[in-house]
Amino acid sequence: MSTFVGIGLGPIQTGIFLAGAFKGGFDRIVIAEVNNDLKNAVNAAGSVTINIANRDSITTEVYGNVEVYNPLDPAELPKLIDAAAEAEEFATALPSVKFFSSCAPWLLEGFKRSPERRRFIYTAENNNHAAEELEKAVGVAFPNTYYLNTVIGKMSGVLKEGSLPMLAPGAAVGHLVEAFNTIYISKCPGIEERKTASLYVKDDLYPFEEAKLYGHNATHFLLGTLGKAKGFTTMDELADQKDLLAIARAAFVEESGKALVKKYAHLNDELFTEAGFTAYAEDLLVRMTNPFLKDAIDRITRDLERKLSWDDRVIGTMRTILSQGVTPVNFGKGAKLAAAEFAEGGDAKAKLAALWPQPWGEEHETLCKIIGL
Repeated sequence: MSTFVGIGLGPIQTGIFLAGAFKGGFDRIVIAEVNNDLKNAVNAAGSVTINIANRDSITTEVYGNVEVYNPLDPAELPKLIDAAAEAEEFATALPSVKFFSSCAPWLLEGFKRSPERRRFIYTAENNNHAAEELEKAVGVAFPNTYYLNTVIGKMSGVLKEGSLPMLAPGAAVGHLVEAFNTIYISKCPGIEERKTASLYVKDDLYPFEEAKLYGHNATHFLLGTLGKAKGFTTMDELADQKDLLAIARAAFVEESGKALVKKYAHLNDELFTEAGFTAYAEDLLVRMTNPFLKDAIDRITRDLERKLSWDDRVIGTMRTILSQGVTPVNFGKGAKLAAAEFAEGGDAKAKLAALWPQPWGEEHETLCKIIGL
């Protein structure tokens, strides 16, 4: 019997990994989830229902063979440990890598029961080193257990009750994910034998992680920030805002794109060519404003402390662009708006200084000058 284990029951888990496990033919799909109401609703149905935003409609898919257990429940934790012992593939889709400390102990207990089993563990925490962080949290090396990073360029969201189906009858939330379904993963021995569908291996994943964070995520945040300043609430409202889209396109193609193409031209990958990156940007700008996805601007622009940090999608993007001899003028416009909101009327430069590494140097001053601080 083949078993897949997912940790976390958000839209990334259901719309990518659970879907991929079901389509890949796993006999059991076991999910760890601490929300008892959600757990009970899915277990009663034995399946989850996902809403998929295409470019011209919303469709639904139902994935069966699903069972959910709460790792905080002493009566259910042994079932997760058993599943961890027998599973061949796993996916973590948690809000942050800091939650690895909660799941690592029971994963370790399961792995110890079958130490030689081959395992592929996909980490989907939007952190370039999530796989390494999970391996560190587990703490014991197993010879055939591989922790893999991912690049997830798929947009998604959580729905409250409305006209679209919920995750299961009686569930208080639903999941809406875009139809795009090309997920990159890192390489390891035997990975060509994986069962989970819609995962694509890259020999060197890191450049694609940077294209996601410093291209896709950075521009998504920039466009959302510009829209928020104009009073818009969802990304689809920006589809006919030519001035805002022009700024986002210039940032994506002429700043991020130019820098990343220069940095990774040696890979000889189509993405890291002028034509390839431009096509990537143009496609994403359409997807970002999909009228059927209705992506909430507040969701995209939240958590400013993280997004304005040294290596994340705002400042990290600007630093990467500067490192390649390009000036991130348009990204600076979004950074200025975000910094002002983050400062809440106070000294934005001082607030950023508390986030950024010290000592203060020329790079810090250059960033502040571009931002207008």
